[in-house]
Amino acid sequence: MESKMKPAGTMTVDFKGKKGEFPVYEGTDGPPVVDIRTFAKQTGAFTFDPGFTSTGSCESQITFIDGKKGVLLYRGYPIDQLAEKSTFMEIAYLLLKGELPTKMEFEEFNESITMHTMVHEQLKRFYSGFRRDAHPMAILVGVVGALAAFYHDSTDINDPVQRKIASHRMIAKMPTIAAMAYKYSIGQPFVFPQNNLGYTENFMRMCFAVPAEDYEVNPVLADALDKIFILHMDHEQNASTSTVRLAGSSGANPFACIAAGIASLWGPAHGGANEAALNMLAEIGTVDRIPEYIARAKDKSDPFRLMGFGHRVYKNYDPRATVMRKASHEVLNALGVENDPLLQVAMELEKIALEDPYFIEKKLYPNIDFYSGITLKALGFPTEMFTVLFALARTVGWIAQWTEMLEDPSQKIGRPRQVYTGAGMRDFVNIDKRS
Repeated sequence: MESKMKPAGTMTVDFKGKKGEFPVYEGTDGPPVVDIRTFAKQTGAFTFDPGFTSTGSCESQITFIDGKKGVLLYRGYPIDQLAEKSTFMEIAYLLLKGELPTKMEFEEFNESITMHTMVHEQLKRFYSGFRRDAHPMAILVGVVGALAAFYHDSTDINDPVQRKIASHRMIAKMPTIAAMAYKYSIGQPFVFPQNNLGYTENFMRMCFAVPAEDYEVNPVLADALDKIFILHMDHEQNASTSTVRLAGSSGANPFACIAAGIASLWGPAHGGANEAALNMLAEIGTVDRIPEYIARAKDKSDPFRLMGFGHRVYKNYDPRATVMRKASHEVLNALGVENDPLLQVAMELEKIALEDPYFIEKKLYPNIDFYSGITLKALGFPTEMFTVLFALARTVGWIAQWTEMLEDPSQKIGRPRQVYTGAGMRDFVNIDKRS
């Protein structure tokens, strides 16, 4: 990857008589960055940044977020335009290749993914090794990591052909692996992929079809799930994406890197947010109890927090939530589930949050996790599957980021520094002389 950062001056640091001068660069958008790669060498000190929230770990041309303005771009395209006008597979091509495909390019890409959706027959034995009540994410981490044991011909990261094959295999097989995890958890037989269906329709069929009868995919539901996948495909250098890049920086095979990303995503502070939002709705229980919980949310001394409202990055309305809100209501109308108590609570809570001055002032708007949680529940997925679906969608972004990292000549193995505050050097004392 050729660097596109533009010089924007220098910054000088004077510390204990040592002066360091560091170049400043600008990207296409966003704040300027100070290149501190020689900071320790020039000043004798190094920077301290827990969580790396003020540190740019890489140069990337894939995704851009402006949290203050509520902007999310994939390769320069606004997320709402892509979600409303395109499809998951078309955007997968965009993230991987950098440009939207021509009709011929898309057909070739789509066929390649379709031809890789089957998994090795022996891989099915992995599932029987898990307890029946195993969390689907535990299964996903294990099975994806095991792919390297089955597909030896696509683990050489220095071969661009093998990288491409591995990328297509993971995008193609993730829905199959995820659907098998779901089927295993509910004790139903696996359903094999069907080549005449689209990516999302195929996944829904593998999840909800049974051998005893045919399954017809509802286009409204499939469209909503496709939008959920699109909205979750990539999100800059979040925890799981950074994990994939860090694992990949050591030269690990692509299947291991994606398995590492899945493990990171499993954390409740990351991929489990929509599940947490749904659990909160269950805790509230009924519409008449909403005022009580609204009052608790406004009380600073009360530890209760409304899940699915506001966002760490977006200080304005989450642009993904705008698309998801519309899709969510379309699903609820199509299924006629307005009598579901949980969904009634969600709709009333949404109404209050969009009208209450407290929420408006604090910019606690419903975010994508709020809407995706209630939508996935309406579609029939249990909460344990929510993060699995997140991982399925994010796999494309992870692969795009992993590929970009490997093609960036400035990248090297990750090795963060630390501030050591333990004991100073001391001599060993034999056990019989210790008091």
